[in-house]
Amino acid sequence: MSRIIYGVYDDETDLMTGIQNLLSKGVKCVDAQTPFPIHGIEKLLNVPRTRISIAAFMYGATGTTLALLMTWYMMVHDWPINIGGKPNFMFYMNLPAFIPVTFESTVFCAAHGMVITFLLRSKLLPGVTAPIPHPRITDDKFVLHVSVKDESKLDETANLIKGSGASEVLMKSLQFA
Repeated sequence: MSRIIYGVYDDETDLMTGIQNLLSKGVKCVDAQTPFPIHGIEKLLNVPRTRISIAAFMYGATGTTLALLMTWYMMVHDWPINIGGKPNFMFYMNLPAFIPVTFESTVFCAAHGMVITFLLRSKLLPGVTAPIPHPRITDDKFVLHVSVKDESKLDETANLIKGSGASEVLMKSLQFA
């Protein structure tokens, strides 16, 4: 079992130097919550690159495929109409007429798929309350999440966090496996 200790910082420079100090002492910094984005913090915390662009491409490819299948089915298979003397079985000749529908379907599926994936991945579903370690986190406080695996080192780690520039150290009963 691991426990999380929260270090509350007043300034982003204090947070960045605090993370560097804690990492140099072997303390595992898990995450940080800040009221605004801080450039370079993801490299300090070893946050892996997001794969949402891959998901967006897959959702867009799904939208493109569905749009082309839909227009082929409606225009060629289900209700063939002779338009401009072009034969219906030549789908690739009618392709320029299907581009607007295909583009809109691609954008629609990619956008909605990314929003749903983001909400599911970050656990921000309707009705779910996110744990907030400090009430002023969205205003002017910066919170660093530190993982401690050994229960006997809780006080030592809390002192290290306090010594790294944190204005407060919170040990909540939030535990994870």
